[in-house]
Amino acid sequence: MDSSKDEIVFEFPPFLRIYKDGRQERILNSEFIPPSTDPITGVSSKDVVIQPETGLSARLYLPKVTDPQTKLPLLIYFHGGAFVIETAFSPTYHNYLNLLVAEANVVAVSVDYRRAPEHPLPIAYEDSWTSLQWASQTEEEWLKNYADFDRVFMAGDSAGANIAHNMAIRAGYSELNKFKINGIVLVHPYFAGVEPVGGEVSTEVGRKLWTAVCPTTSGLDDPFVNPVNDPKFSKLGCKRVLVCVAEIDTLKHRGRYYYENLGKNGWEGVVEFMEAEGENHVFHLFSPTCEKAGDLMKRVAAFMNGAE
Repeated sequence: MDSSKDEIVFEFPPFLRIYKDGRQERILNSEFIPPSTDPITGVSSKDVVIQPETGLSARLYLPKVTDPQTKLPLLIYFHGGAFVIETAFSPTYHNYLNLLVAEANVVAVSVDYRRAPEHPLPIAYEDSWTSLQWASQTEEEWLKNYADFDRVFMAGDSAGANIAHNMAIRAGYSELNKFKINGIVLVHPYFAGVEPVGGEVSTEVGRKLWTAVCPTTSGLDDPFVNPVNDPKFSKLGCKRVLVCVAEIDTLKHRGRYYYENLGKNGWEGVVEFMEAEGENHVFHLFSPTCEKAGDLMKRVAAFMNGAE
């Protein structure tokens, strides 16, 4: 028996193992929670299939409508999870979107892109772009009847924030039918780079993760993961950006680096910054009712409702 087949070449505990023979073991799978009308917030949700041949889908959210004549901002949300875990249908993101949609009074599309390593990057980026195109031209009744296509935002946390940025870059040079992207919200964004920035300390798992999810990458200075290194950085297809970091999150240095460099290379927009003191990576998902999670949600909601 060839024991080398059981050799682990990459491990992302407690979520994923990749073996030498190419097998992948997803240790912790996300629970599916069905769409519903949330009894606390009054937010309704439903699932839609965007691309039947690939299974690409999304969960739509509609706040309790008090004035059917008033169109609401549209939020396209990309979940986090290092590109390998979580889904748009997990309890974590279903509950968070219910709260965010109620607080901000927006219509939302939570994208369920395909995950690595079974579907390595750039598949998640292509799925996300397909979802944007679908949202910009669909006749789906919630979007058609309630969403204001002149007030469109993209947001995400961790890997989802990475996706939101990359979609805004692509929107800067590709047309989206009917869409005007006002801004993006990057919460604890997953970015990296070869050379450390600020007080950044890289880890072996962190270095190997990017290669595991994007086998064709050129490395940690790939523009997909090091946006400041991207020649198209100044072409970001929106005029407002909110970058949110957490004080004891190892990714905070890259978030700050992004914020500090965005306006230095010709991008003509407004970038805002928020740091949650004493908090770690995506704390707001695990403790959504804590004071700092509430502060973060209010800031994100105000950002989406303050656009021209």
